[in-house]
Amino acid sequence: MGKQASKLKPEVLDDLKSNTEFSDAEIQEWYKGFLKDCPNGQLSVEEFKKIYGNFFPYGDAGKFAEHVFRTFDANGDGTIDFREFLCALSVTSRGKLEQKLKWAFTMYDLDGDGFITRKEMLEIVTAIYKMVGSVMKMPEDESTPEKRTDKIFRQMDKNMDGRLSLEEFIEGAQCDPSIVRLLQCDPNAC
Repeated sequence: MGKQASKLKPEVLDDLKSNTEFSDAEIQEWYKGFLKDCPNGQLSVEEFKKIYGNFFPYGDAGKFAEHVFRTFDANGDGTIDFREFLCALSVTSRGKLEQKLKWAFTMYDLDGDGFITRKEMLEIVTAIYKMVGSVMKMPEDESTPEKRTDKIFRQMDKNMDGRLSLEEFIEGAQCDPSIVRLLQCDPNAC
């Protein structure tokens, strides 16, 4: 097998245009960059963790990057191909709030059963805290992953069954923009 073509086939381009928020030129540009970083057309979890870690030099992004990788890897084959990469990038960078929240829900729902348990939320929140390190100063009621998880559940778990449905998650986040900031770990979001 020789080197992959650096231009996408028209039918692949059409598919990506209809499934993402990117233009032809943007898709081609992303494809060139993707092939430069991943000449074999596949991104492994280890490569992904390395790239992701560059964005968070003061913390340990490894665990969180694994969760993001799992969510990008739509077919669950252990690698991210260009289509998976671009579709996920489109949702996370240009998607509407509800699309982003559905994507985030998928990441937090570790076992894929359609609910986020406290344990699942705590695992993701702990990974976020490790990733941002001591760079972010948290309010007292969010000073630990456990406190932050408790706060999210107090605000979102309307039926108090100890788990969040997609509906509770989306409704809770849309009713309170501070929850979106909690989930994204970005005090300037929204």
